[in-house]
Amino acid sequence: MDRTIWWDHQADRIGLVDQTLLPGRYEATACAAIDELVEAIQVLRVRGAPALGVAGAYGVALAARTITADDLEEYVSRVREASNRVRSARPTAVNLAWGVDRALESIGDAGDADEVRARTLAAAERLAEEDLVMCRALGAHGAALIPDGATVLTHCNAGALACVGWGTALGVVRSAVEAGKRVNVIACETRPLLQGARLTAYELQRDGIPVTVCPDSAAAHLMHEGGIDVVIVGADRICRDAVFNKVGTYMHAITAHHHGIPFYVAAPSSTLDPDLPGAGIEIEERGRDEVACYGGTSTVPAGVPVRNPAFDLTPLDLVTAVITEKGVFSDPTALFP
Repeated sequence: MDRTIWWDHQADRIGLVDQTLLPGRYEATACAAIDELVEAIQVLRVRGAPALGVAGAYGVALAARTITADDLEEYVSRVREASNRVRSARPTAVNLAWGVDRALESIGDAGDADEVRARTLAAAERLAEEDLVMCRALGAHGAALIPDGATVLTHCNAGALACVGWGTALGVVRSAVEAGKRVNVIACETRPLLQGARLTAYELQRDGIPVTVCPDSAAAHLMHEGGIDVVIVGADRICRDAVFNKVGTYMHAITAHHHGIPFYVAAPSSTLDPDLPGAGIEIEERGRDEVACYGGTSTVPAGVPVRNPAFDLTPLDLVTAVITEKGVFSDPTALFP
């Protein structure tokens, strides 16, 4: 699969796969202004923690190219202001702010605007390359945990579309298949925006990896039947006591724990947040229409409120191991030396 997000050097702007169009259409779109990037992040044209980290870094490079000022100090201040708009586009995933910060740090003692532009783009390109390397390393570590012939249940999309390429949870699956193992995937549809049905199933079918989609509410039944060998998901933030991932992850972790099924979280170390406990993290609440409408038809009576949290909190004591590019951590405390 091609890269999910990249820098278009000819047009001097960000290119990305518009994930809102999948699986019907695989199309690229461009972000030539900060407003366009913020909108792309908020409506999930680009999504997934690692991809958002790279989007944040590219956003700084884009700001550096679209902002002008009379002197260097004012110019850098305006670049930082625009970059902070990108940083705040989504509050829960830590990678977005991490990517913005990495690119801003590269400005350092730059002597003029041209040097700022060069440094920030170089930093963003490094992050994109690092993401590919990290996902490959993570996948190799995690592949050893997948038995030959296993059926793996996953939630949301933690594949190439959620990263620059290869993927985290699906990167483990891809690496296991690449190593010669037979793997079948059950993809939970992931209400309300169906990232599992639309994106995970699209990726795996495209790669020739067997995949079946099930409703989120069927996962417990499938585990009870004995048809699930491993559960593996990605993460948007990992704190010292909890994992934040797409809402629905918590119930899968509880059910897997009840049935004695390994529950793995696959995420690069950039997703780790050693500073805040789970209780200190804001969980993004998205709009009513994502739940109350389907295909343009109202599915909830007018005037009835909905709750639409984008993520949930899974205590780390429900996680069998966390897989990063640095290895497999069955003791979560070892993630934060």
